[in-house]
Amino acid sequence: MTHPPDDEQTAASPEELRDHIEQTRAELGETVEALAAKADVKARAQEKATEVKEQAVVRTGVVMEQAAAKADEFRTRAGDLAHQAQDKLPAPVKEKAAEAAGQMRETATRAGHLWEDKAPEQVRQRTAQGMQLARDHRGLLLAGTGVAVATWWAVRRQKS
Repeated sequence: MTHPPDDEQTAASPEELRDHIEQTRAELGETVEALAAKADVKARAQEKATEVKEQAVVRTGVVMEQAAAKADEFRTRAGDLAHQAQDKLPAPVKEKAAEAAGQMRETATRAGHLWEDKAPEQVRQRTAQGMQLARDHRGLLLAGTGVAVATWWAVRRQKS
C-alpha cells in the first residue's frame, strides 16, 4: 500500500476517505476523457476542417463585399467619365456617332437574320446561352465597357 505524501494529511474518518476516493475518481475520469479526446484524431481533424471552412466562408464574404464595392465605384466612375467625354464632344461628332450607331444596328439585324438562316442548331443554342448570360450581367458588362472607353479616351487625350 502506498503512503500519502508528507504534505497531505490522511483521512480522519471513513466518510472523509470515501469523499477523497470519490474526488480522485472524478479527477481520473476527467483526465481519461481529456486523453481520449486528444487521441481521437478523426474527430480533431473534422473539428479543424469545420473551423477552416467557417473561416473561408467569412473571408469569401468579406472579399465579395469588397469586390461589389469596387465594382460600384468603377461603375460610377465610368459613368462620370462617359458623361464628361460626351459633354466635350462637338455636335457634328455626336450626330455622326448617332448615324453610325443606326447603321451598326441595321447591319447587326441583317447579320442576325443571316445567322439564324445559316448557323447549326447547336451553335445557335450556345450563342443564345451567351446572350442570356450577357443580359443577366448587363450592369457589369456596361461598367467594364465604360472603363475601357474612358481609359482609351484618357490615353488618347494624353498623346495629343
